[in-house]
Amino acid sequence: MTRKEVLDSVKANVENGNLIKHMLATEAIMRTLAKRLGEEEEEWGLTGLMHDIDMELIGGDMSQHSKLGADLARELGASEAMGHAVLCHNEAHGIPLETKLDKALCCVDPLTGLITAAALVRPDKKLAGLEAKSVIKKFKENGFAAGVNREHIARCSELGIELNEFMELGLSAMKKIAVALGL
Repeated sequence: MTRKEVLDSVKANVENGNLIKHMLATEAIMRTLAKRLGEEEEEWGLTGLMHDIDMELIGGDMSQHSKLGADLARELGASEAMGHAVLCHNEAHGIPLETKLDKALCCVDPLTGLITAAALVRPDKKLAGLEAKSVIKKFKENGFAAGVNREHIARCSELGIELNEFMELGLSAMKKIAVALGL
């Protein structure tokens, strides 16, 4: 399974450009996080890239989200660990997070939304001038990006990474692909 194959499948299954950008951001942070933790960067990145591949296929039925995604991931050639991470990132299934990969996807997924929202309230709507301390400040404002699951983001501690470092790492990763994200 190559990145091109996964990206082609994502684009074949997802029309919403913002959702694709979210998956690209998740991939970027997952790769950076894997490197930081000494894990397999390609496996972690591809897991992030395909984690929401089924979002438009489920017709809004969130109880099905990630079940189909895990199946699609496996059809693409994903390992069992990758499929499990995709499956359990939707807490509606009640499947416990068991591995570092599971936990990483769980906390990275909402971080992309927080960072994107923090960039979009800037006058230039760009990541370039955004600093981690601003993202951390927005994290503490519960009314800001209210749909972002802050508890999930804070689970980065289960990976042995403090919240501030996690946000710096995430912002740095997203800045590297800012053009692709339109930010």
